Amino acid sequence: MAGIYIHIPYCKVKCHYCDFHFSTQTDSVSEMIRAICSEIEIRKSYLQSQKIETIYFGGGTPGFIPEKFLKEILDKIYNSFAVDADAEITVECNPDDITEDRVKAFAEMGVNRFSLGVQSFDNDVLKFMNRAHDADQIYHAVEIAKKADFQNITLDLIYGIPEKDLNYWKRQLNEFYNLELPHLSSYSLTIEPKTFFGAQQKTGKLFSKADELVLKEFQFLMDSSRDNGFEQYEISNFAKPGYISRHNSSYWLGKHYLGIGPSAHSYNGSDRGWNVSNNAVYIRSIKEHSEFHTREKLTTENKCNDYLLTRLRTKWGIDLDDLNFIEEKRQNILKRKTENYCREGLLINSGTALVLSDIGKYQADGIAADLFI
Repeated sequence: MAGIYIHIPYCKVKCHYCDFHFSTQTDSVSEMIRAICSEIEIRKSYLQSQKIETIYFGGGTPGFIPEKFLKEILDKIYNSFAVDADAEITVECNPDDITEDRVKAFAEMGVNRFSLGVQSFDNDVLKFMNRAHDADQIYHAVEIAKKADFQNITLDLIYGIPEKDLNYWKRQLNEFYNLELPHLSSYSLTIEPKTFFGAQQKTGKLFSKADELVLKEFQFLMDSSRDNGFEQYEISNFAKPGYISRHNSSYWLGKHYLGIGPSAHSYNGSDRGWNVSNNAVYIRSIKEHSEFHTREKLTTENKCNDYLLTRLRTKWGIDLDDLNFIEEKRQNILKRKTENYCREGLLINSGTALVLSDIGKYQADGIAADLFI
């Protein structure tokens, strides 16, 4: 089983924190869709006839472009691959993209999961982040999706907002829990250099929140999600029983996936690759049959480190027996390091795997980097 990710590189506005690849200029949408469909044809052998169990439209904001284009892409996928009858098909949308007609069209084309980019229920914070929607549109979008009988809906929320205290974060989570949705993705605000916030930070107009305050918000997120019946199956992802994201989990569990569209990444177990992050160059390269994709053959070190980095973030954890393909000397070093982390209370031996404790989750990336071979 494998997955397909489609990168739709268009958004209504540029959020102040975002460093993903996209454009607010939509005059090339028709050409882009043709190029994406052509790439599906060009690269359909990449997954070696594996059945497709997940399809994910990300971006950018796929829900921003006319739904007929998404249907065109889906039709091409179904004509090019064997798609599982129970496939999870997700579309990322912003609340202001959701209308009754659009939701109906999504349902008719087979979409069965919505990912709503919300980030906050506070209008002042939404303006601070330059979001295109307000809080009322969030509630309206959820209501529309529920009325259309969509059960599988996830929201994104951001914590670590400068000058906002823990009570602010508690209110955001309470608003989410009151919506009675089955999935939440939640991330700490990261200020990237090539963003509006990055420019503000460089000139001293914006400062990141102190780490100890961010950690308090993260701890409250973990505690409150458990209290409300959610399982933290990955550091930033929380689900009610039966609603774990099958597509995102495939990345962390090392399943194969094909990434289509500018900047999209792919992985098939033996190599990984990425497409050019430029809309015009991507479209032109597809038209001219020139190179638009870079591939990297995975070494033993790559495979080991990728496993450690991704699995350590999840409830499934790491099993050192899975790394029996590395030399014995390195296996022994890994064993000693993980035993030290267990003694320090950062890792827990569940009996079948090594998983991060709550305190360990604060240091996940550092622990993974230390374990790299």
